[in-house]
Amino acid sequence: MNQEKKNITYDALVIGAGIAGGEAALNLANTGFKVLLVDKDDSIGGKMILLSKVFPTLDCAACITTPKVSEISRHPNITIFTGSKVDNIRRVNENEFTATVYKKPRYVHVEDCTACQKCEQACPVSVSDQYQFGLVGRKAAYIPFSICNPKAAVIDIENCTLCGACEKACPTDCIDFTMEEEQFDLHVRTVVLATGFNLFDPLKMPRYGFGTYKNVLTSMQMERQIAPTRPFHTILRPGDGKMPDKIAYVLCTGSRDASVGNPICSQICCMYSIKQAQLLMGALPMADITIYYLNIRSFGKGFEEFYEQAKGMGVNFVKGKIGKITEKENGNLLLRYEDINAGKLKVAEHDMVVLSVGALPNTEAKGMFADDLKLDKFSFVGQPDLMASPAQTSIEGVFVAGTASAPMDIPDAILSAGSASSEAISYLMKSTPTS
Repeated sequence: MNQEKKNITYDALVIGAGIAGGEAALNLANTGFKVLLVDKDDSIGGKMILLSKVFPTLDCAACITTPKVSEISRHPNITIFTGSKVDNIRRVNENEFTATVYKKPRYVHVEDCTACQKCEQACPVSVSDQYQFGLVGRKAAYIPFSICNPKAAVIDIENCTLCGACEKACPTDCIDFTMEEEQFDLHVRTVVLATGFNLFDPLKMPRYGFGTYKNVLTSMQMERQIAPTRPFHTILRPGDGKMPDKIAYVLCTGSRDASVGNPICSQICCMYSIKQAQLLMGALPMADITIYYLNIRSFGKGFEEFYEQAKGMGVNFVKGKIGKITEKENGNLLLRYEDINAGKLKVAEHDMVVLSVGALPNTEAKGMFADDLKLDKFSFVGQPDLMASPAQTSIEGVFVAGTASAPMDIPDAILSAGSASSEAISYLMKSTPTS
């Protein structure tokens, strides 16, 4: 049964609670504006909170993100809706937008949950853990990850058998299966889009064997293996649980490749692969790390030095285009590639392959609007006047932040969020009635 819609009013709506959306929300809130921060996931923090370290400084990603997430969650001017989506954003006059917000039931009263994990221990259902990118399982009653915010359990109702074990185990009686989806009629004066990016799905390149060969991983799966909140205590091959000795990285998987629909450079793949290679050299000192690349694009501050540092540590860089990956009986992988410098076709054996997947646009933003939100030719949110107003979109009063507009690294995403929030603040101040 649909519940009656509730009317809510804020100064600003920020869609997406990753590093860019969180930064934009904080800037708006610190200026005194009331902000609704909406995210489709059950935790704020986006992709950055799941990373190991950041390049080129190798600072701890969680150590940077967690205090920021805590500040956002405690700010009196910020209201957070997780597990929520926005639809039918409509500009009704020069000072107002309306929208519908759907908040899915968590089946847990967050304010009463102590994150004791007793529901998780009691739950008999195991499914693949999306926050560990399928490397391990989780229960149908679960806490998303150890540093999530809000730190509370979630009931995965699609996989739940309604056996009642979690309810019996819960010491605070915070599990409530009678919860229903809530709908809100939202009134705001400005909107900031920080919907982020999608990762390329390597299943679209079957010649690399992802999904067929267990020891072919994506870069995010490797990121989880080396992160502090990792699923294992060391680096393991998913196929047999052995520690790998020879690891290969395949750059430009789903980037700079018109045949898979993404002709542009994702900007982050070279450097995050080099970062992971350096971290792996520390975690597995005896392992050989090889990076197969077409071009290394180390364009940012300190990036070239970071690249040279990796070479100095012993990371092997091979300028080569991978044609096909096949699997041996022991789970090792044969990479057939063109050695560009030598002009020869070669075969190399590795016991684990990491596909450095590219960044794709998240086109969900366009579907949120009743008005025509224009995208650029690569399907990122369009910026009609990039030089004069880099955050302005095709709809007046709607601004874009972070990787919703283009691929970029974390510092650039934060700068972009600063631009979006500044333009949104200026827009709000212009439209504020004077007494």
